[in-house]
Amino acid sequence: MSNPTFDLAVQLIKQASVTPEDADCQQIMAHRLEKIGFHIEHLRFEDVDNLWARFGDSGPVLVFAGHTDVVPTGPVDRWHSDPFMPELRDGYLYGRGAADMKASLAAFITATEDFLAQHPAPRGSIAFLITSDEEGPARNGTVKVIETLKARGEAIDYCIVGEPTSAERFGDTIKNGRRGSLSGHLIIHGVQGHIAYPHLAKNPIHLMAPALAELAGTEWDRGNAYFPPTTWQVSNIHGGTGATNVIPGTAELMFNFRFSTENTAETLKEKVHAILDAHGLEYELDWTLNGEPFLTDHGALIDALRSAVEDVVGQAPQLNTTGGTSDGRFIAKYCPEVVEFGPINKTIHKLNECVAVEDIPKLSAIYRRTLERLLG
Repeated sequence: MSNPTFDLAVQLIKQASVTPEDADCQQIMAHRLEKIGFHIEHLRFEDVDNLWARFGDSGPVLVFAGHTDVVPTGPVDRWHSDPFMPELRDGYLYGRGAADMKASLAAFITATEDFLAQHPAPRGSIAFLITSDEEGPARNGTVKVIETLKARGEAIDYCIVGEPTSAERFGDTIKNGRRGSLSGHLIIHGVQGHIAYPHLAKNPIHLMAPALAELAGTEWDRGNAYFPPTTWQVSNIHGGTGATNVIPGTAELMFNFRFSTENTAETLKEKVHAILDAHGLEYELDWTLNGEPFLTDHGALIDALRSAVEDVVGQAPQLNTTGGTSDGRFIAKYCPEVVEFGPINKTIHKLNECVAVEDIPKLSAIYRRTLERLLG
């Protein structure tokens, strides 16, 4: 198969850009964009490469946002082909990053090339915000670029993040928001002692159990039209010295909330502390806010993208907010309309990651039609 978007996707997949490495992906993209008139800025923060490229100096500004970094391959000998030597097999393009999200990056580029060939003076500006720090800590990537843009007063009106959002068939889902993510590290204090003399000790695991049951059974909210109910899940639990005859002095619990806009990080913290305090526990609790929820419930961007998807695939996509976090959480603080749209996500982060070959040019066509509706 030979198609400009397919060919560029293959070129990008060949770059072993495991977080935080970019492996020249951004240079490849910048070269293409510079040829069609984009102003290029390479913004490096510590060990992370970021690309900000812009065409035009007027509003509105539509940004294509994404990441060149990919997750580690896992056991290479369990792949059916080299993860960084893309292979076409049975109608699918295989390789690490094929779906998450190098097909989208390639489609961003070719859609923009095609659009500007037809509309050399668009009604606004087009920009690219690309990072190599999305799959990792996400401290020196998109968030730092947004801070830079904000400091110099450079506005963003619309943003499409190229995350793989399709579920069962290509084009069936647009993510118009994401749930928030709040993690906690809880340490319950007891008194260590010999297991044969429990009256001389205080078992923190026993003390924790009733509170744990209440936390697991609490209805935090019922969600809303766009978000499922907030969930609380334990990810790790540990207590004990390894010996069978010692009551531990502490027990540790790690947990995570995925929360809707019906709650905030602060309201969830208050509820957890209230439950722990009600059970009379002596504890330490450290919190990490990984991302706040965001939502674009209507607007010109959703209308344009939905129409473009329907034109290309013949069916209207649904809107939902399921899944993990994305860099959209940083952009949404600065941009009023943020959505995510990309390929089928069934194989992302898995062995033998792949994307359907027939979907690659369709993805480019959808991005191009969205540009036409907003800036053409």
